[in-house]
Amino acid sequence: MTYDRSAVMRAVKSRDTGPERAVRAMLWPLAPGYRLHRADLPGKPDIVYAGRKLAIFVHGCFWHGHDCPRGARMPKANADYWRAKIARNRARDERTLAVYPAMGWRALVVHECELKDRVALGARLAEALYL
Repeated sequence: MTYDRSAVMRAVKSRDTGPERAVRAMLWPLAPGYRLHRADLPGKPDIVYAGRKLAIFVHGCFWHGHDCPRGARMPKANADYWRAKIARNRARDERTLAVYPAMGWRALVVHECELKDRVALGARLAEALYL
């Protein structure tokens, strides 16, 4: 079976992903009124509560090099490219998150693997919303 890798990569969405929609579904009963993908904030956070000065980033474990089993798994094909790509993503994430405290904002990162324990994630989200 052959496939066009470019077509596969083009199909990977950056907005309204499954994990992002799941986090939004958890947030809506807690605190509706968030905004999505604010381009005027660093890193264009997935979910923004402007009044609370809270930016939430929903990260895919693989793409952001999370230390869970899925994020630690490296592709065998073109491994050097992927190692460098994920390292650049992690460096960009660190730079982006470092800007928020200086702006007087809080930034919360939710990795897709955290959706496996929705009770714990719901408590974490509620704590971040009501600090």
